[in-house]
Amino acid sequence: MFNPFSEKGLTSVKRALLSLDSMVDAGVYALRTSIGDTWARFVGLSQDLRVRGFRRLLSELTSECFTWGVVGALGMLALAQPAFQATREDWHKRIDLAVTFIDRTGAEIGKRGVMQTDAVSLEEIPDNMKKSAMAIEDRRFYQHFGIDVLGTLRAIMENARANGVVQGGSSLTQQLAKNLFLSNERTLERKVKEAFLAIWLESNFTKDEILKLYLDRAYLGGGVFGVEAAAQFYFNKPAKNLTLAESAMLAGLFKAPTRFAPHTNLSAARARANVVLDALVESGFMTEGQVHAARLNPATPANRQRESSPDYYLDWAFTEVKKLSDAGKLGGARSVTVRTPFDPAIQKRAEEAIENTLRQYGNQYRVKQAATVLMEPRGAVRAMVGGRDYGASQFNRASDALRQPGSSFKVYVYTTAMMNGYTPTSVVPDAPITIAGWSPQNYGRSYAGKVTLMSALAHSYNTVPVRLGRALGLDKVIAQAKAMGVRTELRINKALALGTSEVTVLDQASGYSSLANGGFRVEPYAAVEISDNQGKLLWKHDRDVPPPERAVPPEAVANMNKLLVNVVEAGTGGRARLDGLRVGGKTGTSQDYRDAWFIGFTGDYTCAVWFGNDDFTGANNMTGGSLPAMVFKEIMSLAQVGVDPKPIPGIGLPDGRGGAAIADVSTTAPAEGVGGKLPRKTSIVLDELHSLMRQATVETSGVSTPGEQRGQIQTSTDTAAAEQPAPAEKRVQ
Repeated sequence: MFNPFSEKGLTSVKRALLSLDSMVDAGVYALRTSIGDTWARFVGLSQDLRVRGFRRLLSELTSECFTWGVVGALGMLALAQPAFQATREDWHKRIDLAVTFIDRTGAEIGKRGVMQTDAVSLEEIPDNMKKSAMAIEDRRFYQHFGIDVLGTLRAIMENARANGVVQGGSSLTQQLAKNLFLSNERTLERKVKEAFLAIWLESNFTKDEILKLYLDRAYLGGGVFGVEAAAQFYFNKPAKNLTLAESAMLAGLFKAPTRFAPHTNLSAARARANVVLDALVESGFMTEGQVHAARLNPATPANRQRESSPDYYLDWAFTEVKKLSDAGKLGGARSVTVRTPFDPAIQKRAEEAIENTLRQYGNQYRVKQAATVLMEPRGAVRAMVGGRDYGASQFNRASDALRQPGSSFKVYVYTTAMMNGYTPTSVVPDAPITIAGWSPQNYGRSYAGKVTLMSALAHSYNTVPVRLGRALGLDKVIAQAKAMGVRTELRINKALALGTSEVTVLDQASGYSSLANGGFRVEPYAAVEISDNQGKLLWKHDRDVPPPERAVPPEAVANMNKLLVNVVEAGTGGRARLDGLRVGGKTGTSQDYRDAWFIGFTGDYTCAVWFGNDDFTGANNMTGGSLPAMVFKEIMSLAQVGVDPKPIPGIGLPDGRGGAAIADVSTTAPAEGVGGKLPRKTSIVLDELHSLMRQATVETSGVSTPGEQRGQIQTSTDTAAAEQPAPAEKRVQ
């Protein structure tokens, strides 16, 4: 046996190590020699290729460009990776949702989503429509690979010449990629994703398929998507029957469907159509003679009354239905009918009340916008106005605008107090207080001394809720607001109790509704029932939504409602009073008069009203107790017509009916928006008769405009009739 520790063994090991060392030395030497020879040959070759002068400069620039080009390409590819994730989803299903909305009586009120156009082939779309789209959007569509390099360079030159954006550089395929997968944000990252997705589309679809997808998916205003839906909406005809003038008008909508929509701005639509006709001639798709007749006889859209379509309501309702679809609640159905609690008579009154008020008082108060939501106490939204004119701006100020609620936020502070041992008769000092250098003050810089909470809320004293917020903890106030239905994220700051954290109109309507329904959290909803095209019931609110959770104990509800009724009957909300009905509510005015609110309720409805300006400029001394309270009264006066009034929880009716007992509405209240517990057919008939009665009231009596109360506005000296915002709120940014 070999023994490595013997003399013979040690000798063998030494020889083996020496042999290994020799091999390593020889290998390193050979490698060094080989590298040296290779380097020498490379140097010799480089010397043969050496250039000087202009050719050297050109080669250096080429090398640098290639290096940075590789770096840029790798960076762009990294940015595009998230975009390609979208292509792995079933994006056909994600974009094809089509919804028909009906009101509470079964009458159709509008549609949203992509119209199902699979039955309309590209061959059925007239040639003049396809040429018009390509002429104005992408003349080289059939020549490029998804990105029109020449078109992009031309757009850059035109924009530079005009010192602004006058021509877009995106190809038709890039626009389709944006419509299918991306948002409208203007960022470099989105443009990179758009370019890569355009190439992906070109590699996976034919040119005709891409053109068909584009014509089916593009938004063309009026809440419709696709050429077929637009032809039906604007001209009451299928796309295959479009004339050249009509095709040019539709093609003009691709760039700015809101600005050029013919049913809201016919002159702008016709001017844009003429630009499309020019593009058809310039691109060589048609001759001047072929388009001459279309110039002389421009298209005329079908007559569509703006009031017939509650667009803000439909936009919000469609968003809510999409959430249900995305959550898998509709069983994969892509074309559905949604029964809503919408009331056309209330909607019309709300729109007219806002328009009349802004027309009469807008200049005086320097205010241009308003929004309102009216809902039943458990969340069924009956009407929504998101702005003065949907044709001018589709931004929904009722559901999406974040505005400071001012003193209307104090309701959550006082509710928290009522849940923590305070009562309406609890006494709190209205006296100077300083917090980290900030000193909230009341209007007029005066203080009332020791006051009850009922008096403090009625006169909207500012130091009292600030003291309550400090004593209770602002985190508790925020938690309570969320429990009552406020969905917007609230920020803790020292002036939170005075309403400096922004909320939406829908938030405020939901939060106050929890007091109108007996103390249960409110989730506003627009869908009562959802069915597929065959009439199969897919989803039902009362069946598929869990019972609401209690947010406010019964005793605290009763106490808060006493406070809020007192605000209307003896405080800042005087102009919101309704004849023969108890109303609870609160005014609110934010810093520098930027926002004015009134949110109020009866036992039947909650209505939140906001006035302000989109650019956040302050109004002219407009408070929540003026225009908002007056519009509230106009809307609610009609909403209560023909309704057997329910008492506000914890508050009796003026005639003594009702009482302080608060029922558990989470289990005992009938379904809202569908006629309660009556048989369904009977409920529908009664609801329809009810709406007809309201409509008759509107048509025969007209809208009682705020102008009828002009004398009251000018002559009233009662400070309780119109809330005044505290200067302290102005200093809180």
